[in-house]
Amino acid sequence: MGAAEGLRTTYAEYLELEQATGVRHEFIDGVAYAMAGGTPAHARLSTSVGALFFAMLRPGRGRCRAYSADGKIHVVAQGNSYYPDLSVVCGRVETAGHDRNAITNPVLVVEVLSESTELTDRKRKLREYQQITTLKHYVLVAQDAHQVEHYKRNDDGTWTYALVRAGGALQLPDLGGSIAIDELYAAAGHARGEPC
Repeated sequence: MGAAEGLRTTYAEYLELEQATGVRHEFIDGVAYAMAGGTPAHARLSTSVGALFFAMLRPGRGRCRAYSADGKIHVVAQGNSYYPDLSVVCGRVETAGHDRNAITNPVLVVEVLSESTELTDRKRKLREYQQITTLKHYVLVAQDAHQVEHYKRNDDGTWTYALVRAGGALQLPDLGGSIAIDELYAAAGHARGEPC
């Protein structure tokens, strides 16, 4: 999202705008923000994240499915909609009544951090995504270091934070496995110890 200018609109007008332009927009507090294009490094890292999650979830054998950055997530409590870099839904997909393309029941959301979106991803989106009752994992993938941040919802509703660095693995046993940090960055073309 970054510091792009937005267009004040209703949600219905926002949907018409997306359909008419073919451009993805995030809807935040009554304002539609066009999604800016990313850098090649961001695109490679996002693709690496998607490939590793796809492999871990083993589509066709499990009940969970990964969705690319085209998968819109709607935060019912706030009325806002976002396009994370990756999301996972387990079981049947539920959508917003007023937006059949906006998923309301992700169990995991991943954002690849960039200079223009990092503050929003760390603060606003974290707070809002945590209001989604089905969400169990929020993952932030760094571009400037080989590390991911993992916010995990505990059984009692509290959240645990973990910083997973090179040599470690993002542990997701409820989704069928783990993702090695070194493999994530190697698949994106970054050897261990090499800047992103």
